[in-house]
Amino acid sequence: MCRSIKTLRPPALPEEATEEEIRAAALQFVRKVSGFRAPAAHNREVFDQAVDAITEATAELLAGLEVRGQKASA
Repeated sequence: MCRSIKTLRPPALPEEATEEEIRAAALQFVRKVSGFRAPAAHNREVFDQAVDAITEATAELLAGLEVRGQKASA
């Protein structure tokens, strides 16, 4: 597991995760899985597409999670 990826749901994060936090976690995940900190030019498109897809999937996951014992946000 990539240690620089932080938990983005309550109670670990007191407020809703921002788009920037979600994208940063997705970027760290893609870097870890691909083994590249920054891809070569010929891999940039697929690298960026993976970051976009994981960002979207993470946002959907966080939006759908029900954390028991937490107050519903207004």
